[in-house]
Amino acid sequence: MKALRAWLALCLFLAAGFASAANYTLWINGRAGSGPEGTPGNYNDFSYWGPSSTPAGVNKKAVNWDGRSSIASQSGRVRDALDCFCTGNNWCYVVTYSAGDLLMGYTMANYGGTVRQKKNASPNAGGVCGNSGAGSQAGWNIKWVRAASGAAGGTELSDIGAWTTSEPLVQDLKTGTARAMYNHNVTRNVWFYMYAGARGTAYSFVLPGQDDEVIAYHSSGGVAGNSGRSLCNPGDWFCNDLRLGTANNQGGSAKWSYHSVAFRDDGEDYDHYGDGNWAGIIGVVRDAVVNTAQ
Repeated sequence: MKALRAWLALCLFLAAGFASAANYTLWINGRAGSGPEGTPGNYNDFSYWGPSSTPAGVNKKAVNWDGRSSIASQSGRVRDALDCFCTGNNWCYVVTYSAGDLLMGYTMANYGGTVRQKKNASPNAGGVCGNSGAGSQAGWNIKWVRAASGAAGGTELSDIGAWTTSEPLVQDLKTGTARAMYNHNVTRNVWFYMYAGARGTAYSFVLPGQDDEVIAYHSSGGVAGNSGRSLCNPGDWFCNDLRLGTANNQGGSAKWSYHSVAFRDDGEDYDHYGDGNWAGIIGVVRDAVVNTAQ
């Protein structure tokens, strides 16, 4: 009888462990604009993106940060979310937008291999979760990252001072600064799938090659190097092609390790802006996430 009770206790323990496992979809916003902003620490506030009722992946969470401060100062917000939802038996899909790509890349390169306590996925008002009591682990459980108009390579709009230059984030988004901020090849073996929009108009004279009016293909396509370069859609004259997947681009430029172009806007249909309604290149990524983040 004693052995039977011990066996039943073990079964209940294992069942509880399996029951607690869950997948989450984390959405990391970009630079703050003139529209609504989410409240940092409130993972259910999707004001930055659009209606919270819109499907956006399994157990979706908004990883809100202020969108103006430096990348280094805001990395803690991302680490809190990853600790909460991507440790222990839980796994995460991560979606980034614009400067959120720079923030996620910085966090993975600098903190993705460090040891942390496994958390209970029950955040307090500040977005911090308690320890689950299940010990510690190195890094986080991340299935993939999908980047909408990723700005990890910076933008020439910061270079020319198109935005308020006293804003710390604008300084970080300069092409040379963003590319030197961390080793972009270090992703802890997590794939970054890049989605590049091309419906740019107003700043085409500043942004090289194809762009979505804020980010050029050299950044949204995850292209390596110390500075930006001119890359376009196939068929455009006087400009090398941004190639899909991990292949080197026309002309030989390479992508960072574990970066793959999943979408190139050949029809020039998608701009940078979500318009508070999951629009633009954000909508393309959301559709992909709905079909894969389960």
